[in-house]
Amino acid sequence: MGKLIIYERPALVEPIMIMGFSGWMDGGSVSSGTVAYLREKFDARLLAEIDPEDYYIFNFPGTMEEVAQFRPYTKMEDGLVTEFVYPKNEFHYAPESNLVFFFGKEPNLRWEDFSEQIMTLCNQIGIKTIFFVGSVSGLTPHTREPRILCSFSDAELKSRFEKFEVGFSDYQGPASIVTLLLNKAWDRELKFISLVVEIPMYVKTTNPKGIRSSLRIMAPFLKVDLDWVDVDDMCDEFERNIDQLVSKYPDLAEQIKVLEENYDKEIVGDDQSFKEWLKRRGIDFL
Repeated sequence: MGKLIIYERPALVEPIMIMGFSGWMDGGSVSSGTVAYLREKFDARLLAEIDPEDYYIFNFPGTMEEVAQFRPYTKMEDGLVTEFVYPKNEFHYAPESNLVFFFGKEPNLRWEDFSEQIMTLCNQIGIKTIFFVGSVSGLTPHTREPRILCSFSDAELKSRFEKFEVGFSDYQGPASIVTLLLNKAWDRELKFISLVVEIPMYVKTTNPKGIRSSLRIMAPFLKVDLDWVDVDDMCDEFERNIDQLVSKYPDLAEQIKVLEENYDKEIVGDDQSFKEWLKRRGIDFL
């Protein structure tokens, strides 16, 4: 089928797709981590992929540090090229659970065409519901459960999420390809739900609490049993490790107490001011 390469055509019953992208909204590896966790949990098999050739800029002017993110990945051993990897956009599926997983790199070019490849796969496999999981940095302290902002392709979906402790996005600004997919889903009679997890801006490592928060929202809709023990263990270890690092920065510890108080009182602060405070103190690596 050209750019969309389908390897199998499984007979799935009302399949649901969980989607993630690297880059724009994958802070704390929440997007990539959620898809990877589910893919491994359900022993998913390769279903299809989108050929990357037409969708990415590989040769971009600038310094080595600036353009590194655009280049394909290569590996050499003893002077020989052992790997040369273009960006991957792969669909996997779990037949027993009727779940499809997509993870890819947000394209630099031809968003409309890239989106059409995803919509074509949905049509071919019979997918009618899509969850996107992403993340943004904000003023949620690492000691609390991350906030989640939702957006939908259909206003009727909102009522199904009001029972969860989520917010509804009033965002204005630069868009991601997920916004384009949300916009297209209505015309295709697809239910598209975007879950964007707010993670602490002072923590750069993988954030399992963000992954767990997204899973808790999705689980009732996926109609599958998830064993939370492994995720809970990762979250406990994550919080202990960050606590140890924060203890080395007494002024940051005081700022986190303020974040906790504001979070508990549902006060939304100025994330730009806090970002500048972190920058002045060189705290950007926890």
